[in-house]
Amino acid sequence: MRDMTTPNYTTLKIERRGAAVWVWMNRPELHNAFDETLIAELTAAFTEFDADPAVRAIVLAGAGKSFSAGADLNWMKRQGEAPLEANVADARQLATLFRTISMCATPTIARVHGAALGGGMGLAAACDICVASTKAQFATSEVRLGIIPAAIGPYVVRAIGERQAYRYFQTAERIGGEQAREIGLAHEVAEPDALDAKVQEIVDALLAGGPLAQAAATDLIRAVAHRPVDDAVVEDTALRIATLRATPEAREGLGAFLEKRTASWVPAKG
Repeated sequence: MRDMTTPNYTTLKIERRGAAVWVWMNRPELHNAFDETLIAELTAAFTEFDADPAVRAIVLAGAGKSFSAGADLNWMKRQGEAPLEANVADARQLATLFRTISMCATPTIARVHGAALGGGMGLAAACDICVASTKAQFATSEVRLGIIPAAIGPYVVRAIGERQAYRYFQTAERIGGEQAREIGLAHEVAEPDALDAKVQEIVDALLAGGPLAQAAATDLIRAVAHRPVDDAVVEDTALRIATLRATPEAREGLGAFLEKRTASWVPAKG
């Protein structure tokens, strides 16, 4: 494990754990609440690591007691008092953060402990995979502040579905870890002292897959989700598999399976 905290990131701590990078939001005294700096640095970090072929998985975590309590209320108040043009520009930066995370070709995992409120719940939903502590608490709490979960809306609705969103967007009720799994927000739930081991278990599973195939798999999901299986979809999926199985990665993967050996992209243990 190597701590990669640099002067470039003032609100993040970066760790390399083998082929995975752990991005820690590092404002524990403010429960990792968003402000313009954290938004900009998270966007930059995910862009940087998604472009690095040595990074096979990105884990997003929060230092201290909370994953993220959402927006820094002082920052929100400043933006609400700003001229409209500046207010809209700032909102666009927040929306860009969630899209940047959701569109990563590199697999992303949210490690959620403690509070994941408002934008914190949005971060968990924007990641490909969410692993939550039994002590985690999620909420789309915006309506209690007189606002709405606009920037996070597409990702939370994608995760929990429209029907559940009607309830939680309006009530702002807290959602525990087990309930988060039941409604589709969390994939796995673990006791607090087993949370990192569960995350690492999923990272190890990701490292066994071909990185180009994983990127193509997420692109496939985006292409077929909520579309009828018509001729265009059938043709598109046929072209995708035909193209992918002719790649060197596919030849290596099929060859490794038939030869009963480990594929070249799987990191050596130890």
